[in-house]
Amino acid sequence: MLAPLAAHIQSLKKRLLIIVVTLAVAFATAFAYSSEMVAWLNRPFPNQLVFYGPTEALFASIKVSFLAGIILSLPMVFYQCWKFVEPALLPKEQRWAIPLFLLAALLFALGLVFCNLVILPLVIDFFVSFGMDRDITPALGVGTYIDFNVKFLLIFGCAFELPLVLTLLSRVGVVSAAVLAHYRKHAIMAALIISAIVTPDATLFTMLLMAVPLMVLYEIGIIGAKIFGRAAGPAPDMNLPLDPDIPIGTAGHRVR
Repeated sequence: MLAPLAAHIQSLKKRLLIIVVTLAVAFATAFAYSSEMVAWLNRPFPNQLVFYGPTEALFASIKVSFLAGIILSLPMVFYQCWKFVEPALLPKEQRWAIPLFLLAALLFALGLVFCNLVILPLVIDFFVSFGMDRDITPALGVGTYIDFNVKFLLIFGCAFELPLVLTLLSRVGVVSAAVLAHYRKHAIMAALIISAIVTPDATLFTMLLMAVPLMVLYEIGIIGAKIFGRAAGPAPDMNLPLDPDIPIGTAGHRVR
């Protein structure tokens, strides 16, 4: 009993070590291009970013490099996760595992692209225009600006996994499309609450920019549950034939 457990622990340690080394290499590689990535994120803001402390620019570069390192490491991370769970899967399940991991990586990347090209320009333009309309000159610190961008990107990358998660839960029988549709109102309320908690500034505008895509992703998850979810089995037949040898109960019915 202990030998298989020790082998699993040893395998887990090996996989985690490979993931950590991959993240470190990806981070070091991305750090060499951190100035280009900061300039890319600076596109929606018309002015040059500034820094107010000796270490602010350094930590901003570290944050954006860490995000890039995560993105670059995703294929290896998913591959190591796949190799760890592969022995416990049936051959049919193994055929589905790699496409699912690739789909998860694709959805995460799609969330980053959507946030970078659609959400962040809207948010930054809204807040900068709000201040400039009141004759206030914007001078954004690079640390605050990069922190704002990285949080939004990570949140949307994770949020785009929602359809896949709901579809998988439906596939294994935890939920069904009918249950998800029944609790749609609760899901909308949950999306608003989650958006208010996780958005960096928790204003109504950014909360809606987060909540509306979540609601759309939830609906996509319902569609995925309808298409790929486990079909409901037949209801158990309660009208079982009576055995004449079984005694009659006190209520006048045979006891099964």
